[in-house]
Amino acid sequence: MSQGPGIEDQVREALRLHQRGELAEAEQMYRQVLAADPHHADALHLLGMIAYQTGREEDAAEWIGKAIAINGNAAAYHSNLGNVLQSQGIIAEAGACYQRALLLKPDLAEVHLNLGNIFKAQGELDSSLVCYRRALALNPELAEAAVAESMALLLKGDFASGWKSFERRWETMEYETPMRAYPLPRWKGEQLRSGRLLLWGEQGIGDEVMFAGLIPDVLRSGNRCVLDCDARLQPLFSRSFPGVEVVTGVAAGSHPELHLAAHLPSGSLPGRFRTSNADFAATTSPYLVADPRAQRRFRARYGDGRKLAGLAWHTRNQKTGRSRSMDLSLFAPLFALTGIRWISLQYGQPSDLQAQADAAGAPILIDHKVDQLADIDSFAAQIAAMDMVVTIDNSTAHLAGALGVATWVLLPFAPDWRWLQDREDSPWYPSIHLLRQPRIGDWQSVVQQLEGALRSETS
Repeated sequence: MSQGPGIEDQVREALRLHQRGELAEAEQMYRQVLAADPHHADALHLLGMIAYQTGREEDAAEWIGKAIAINGNAAAYHSNLGNVLQSQGIIAEAGACYQRALLLKPDLAEVHLNLGNIFKAQGELDSSLVCYRRALALNPELAEAAVAESMALLLKGDFASGWKSFERRWETMEYETPMRAYPLPRWKGEQLRSGRLLLWGEQGIGDEVMFAGLIPDVLRSGNRCVLDCDARLQPLFSRSFPGVEVVTGVAAGSHPELHLAAHLPSGSLPGRFRTSNADFAATTSPYLVADPRAQRRFRARYGDGRKLAGLAWHTRNQKTGRSRSMDLSLFAPLFALTGIRWISLQYGQPSDLQAQADAAGAPILIDHKVDQLADIDSFAAQIAAMDMVVTIDNSTAHLAGALGVATWVLLPFAPDWRWLQDREDSPWYPSIHLLRQPRIGDWQSVVQQLEGALRSETS
């Protein structure tokens, strides 16, 4: 393959643009290189990476595959093809790419991490832990590997070990909640001599709801608390925890008006109070209290003599939404059951939801007066008005569980860490029943199990 110095200069300039985020300009230059030399492996590979970064996954796989056909000894090519395939849900092939990369270059810590994620997605947790630990041995600063290890340990039910590594979540690139710089010590579980403990929410609404289940444990420690939560949760949390001052938007700083003596992010509470299975026996449930008047209004508006069943089927989560979400048409066997009135608990534009219901022939009521994203207090009352809830793994599951509503949560083959392995119940929420995919992507079996359960509920 003959490549003149002019072409290499172009590739280097294109790469500089690429690294600066000027993707359109870089792509144009890579294409110019390939017009002159269609077999320039680096240009093919980097063009594939731009396609990946701009959401054109099929194009990305094609370009990187061409690069590998020309130069099969570049570990980065195999690794990045693995990333593309993994993003498409092509799990086994992605794992094979990572393994080929490691055969060429065994000391790539991030590739060991990625391979561990493949094993985890396939339900092989012990193998995933081997990969995460190898990644950490190669690069102890790779916080993503430490947090991935913690997720695998928690999924296995090893709470004591898992919560320790979970504390490195603040060091990872993708963690959306920043650590707050309060001029206060981190709370270690002690009873404070004076002042109050500030607990502050992190991650998403579902996480804030789940971690709020440990507030009764904090109160039993003898401390007075201030809870800083998402503004949408403030009315619900204020009603549910009358002994706690619930606020929102307490930015980093001293805040003398709150008389604070220590602080802790809510995701660190389980490391204090849930380090063994026995600890979960102390869970206070239900711990959220919906607005009783709004609950009665919903009940009256929906009631027609049938049991009320709430349904949520989709999540917008960018990383795991594809595996966790379901098409509404999959629920057809449930809609055929008599004695049940289906109520949408799905967030989204009502017109879009109605279009989905019409396309699926789903007899489901979409209440245009409820905004499940903006008005969570009203949403909680809507959930509390249900006789039962059927939901995928999203915030609806957490709210329903925390409200004590009988709930079936439908889980993908590789579930999130909080749902553990091989259990039909949840230690976080006693009213929840878990139904799991027996194979990757097999929602039909899950719906079949649920159909049997609902038949017995309505018979």
